[in-house]
Amino acid sequence: MNSATPTSAMRGSNHVGMRQFNERIVLQAIRHHGAIPKADLARLTQLSTQTVAIIVGRLLDDGLLLKQDRVRGKIGQPSVPLSLNPQGAFSVGIQVGRRNLELLVADFTGQPVARVEVLYDYPDPDVLLESMAQGLQTLKERMGELWHRTVGVGLTAPLSLHKWADLMGGQAAQALARWEHIDLTAQVQRLTDLPVVFAKDTTAACVAELLQGHGRSVRSFLYVFVGTFIGGGLVLSGHIMNGERGNAGAIGSLPVGCASSGSGMPPQLLQKASGWQLEQALLAAGHDPLLIHQAAIMDKAYAGLTAPWLAQASQALAMTVASSAALLDLDAVVMDGSLGAPLMTALMAATQDALSQYRFDGMHQPQLLAGQVGAHARALGGALLPLHSQFFPDKDIFLKQDAA
Repeated sequence: MNSATPTSAMRGSNHVGMRQFNERIVLQAIRHHGAIPKADLARLTQLSTQTVAIIVGRLLDDGLLLKQDRVRGKIGQPSVPLSLNPQGAFSVGIQVGRRNLELLVADFTGQPVARVEVLYDYPDPDVLLESMAQGLQTLKERMGELWHRTVGVGLTAPLSLHKWADLMGGQAAQALARWEHIDLTAQVQRLTDLPVVFAKDTTAACVAELLQGHGRSVRSFLYVFVGTFIGGGLVLSGHIMNGERGNAGAIGSLPVGCASSGSGMPPQLLQKASGWQLEQALLAAGHDPLLIHQAAIMDKAYAGLTAPWLAQASQALAMTVASSAALLDLDAVVMDGSLGAPLMTALMAATQDALSQYRFDGMHQPQLLAGQVGAHARALGGALLPLHSQFFPDKDIFLKQDAA
């Protein structure tokens, strides 16, 4: 394959064209089953042998498939397994968070191959957009000639980046408030000639888990992502649920417990189980708040801060799990996040313990599972959007949402 073949030369995979449905079915079968010969492809897709042969020929010509070594020793002619070519196509995921910006290139198999991250105290729009432009240029330089096979950009961010600004306070609140009047998708589109599509950040992370993690074996699950703020996504019967306004699975807004004295309103999950609360406790004690993303956060020196947060967060999460199980009849709840791995493990264990306080009579208690994608799930999920919209049958796996 000539790895420098420009995207426009890839039949049906240019920025406005779509591949034929049968081609998508063949690519999907290979993605699910791994390297597989044409005869098995015909059986799995229920397409004729001749049709599969024609499609495979085109996909090989386009550089989207690779022939593996012949398999001998069986009855009949030796078979030649076909696999996805990792360099067949690439896409970019851009994740805009309240504490970090991440740009990630994924290959055709959905694996990250290049990454840029920028950390900040709060997302100032002017600074962030400039960092994004620089990040895109850095990725382009790292990819070299392979950049020509990049098919699009998947942008992910909180659905309402300006909301909950009061929790962050000060200059952060002022910067977040400015996002209310910014069309983020349009701003990013000005930075690149690749097509840009948007998905809510936690929905994108949920899709990454659906396609690259537990979603390959678990049909229905609530997805929980613990970052600066906690959020989530929802998969039912193998499909992402977005809701009419893109808020399905928005567990950060879920009321947990009763109203505290004087507040008049029950607290939301994001006020009890977000990394933000632990960040503020660290800051008040004179420590680096970004320790929450590092393994060192579980050192004994910080136990006086982590233990109360773990107790509070796990109780709120257990209530969320029990309520969601009653409403949605889930197989599992998958927990992931950008927190340090030992802290996430401790949170999982504490939540499992807290669940013992709840009755599951008359409903199925979902299994609590650690996410398999990890801290980069939001950016990776964004990168998967252009690939799936152009090459795989479920092209609407993300329903386009308004970023405002």
